Amino acid sequence: QVHLVESGGGLVQAGGSLRLSCAASGTIFSINAMGWYRQRPGKQRDMVATITSGGSTNYVDTVKGRFTISRDNAKKTWYLQMNSLKPEDTAVYFCYARYGSNWSWSWGQGTQVTVSS
Repeated sequence: QVHLVESGGGLVQAGGSLRLSCAASGTIFSINAMGWYRQRPGKQRDMVATITSGGSTNYVDTVKGRFTISRDNAKKTWYLQMNSLKPEDTAVYFCYARYGSNWSWSWGQGTQVTVSS
């Protein structure tokens, strides 16, 4: 099992920055990929950024060049640095991990990010 705890959301003006953190515990050696989804009001949950155990990254087109995903293996934590934030980035952000041979899912509790215009 992998347990995730998020932090770092908040309220920011358009053009500002925030950094989200996701701390993992449990069988973290089995994590294959990790990252962030977001759920905007009235919308489905969509992938934002992913980083694999090998270090490959992937982003949704709307955040490329603005968001950066990274990880600190020693701290068992990954991060989403969000720059040049836009009102349309307003959402609840969920970190996730895919782990084990079955690529099971684990989710963080979610953190609200609100970008004011």
